Amino acid sequence: NDSELDENLEYNGTEAWDSIGHMGMIASLEEEFDIMMETDDIIDFSSYKKGIEILQKYGVDFNL
Repeated sequence: NDSELDENLEYNGTEAWDSIGHMGMIASLEEEFDIMMETDDIIDFSSYKKGIEILQKYGVDFNL
């Protein structure tokens, strides 16, 4: 549930979101939404807010 996520969450802002956690999260998102992100988008996915923006580019609708 996205209402439980910290909207200010950023890469390296929590122990779980390090480089290894980042790649695991990207793989999970790609699988869940059946998308394949470009390398630049994976690198730019640096925060919750930026992630929403990037995922919307791939057609993921959050109804925000």
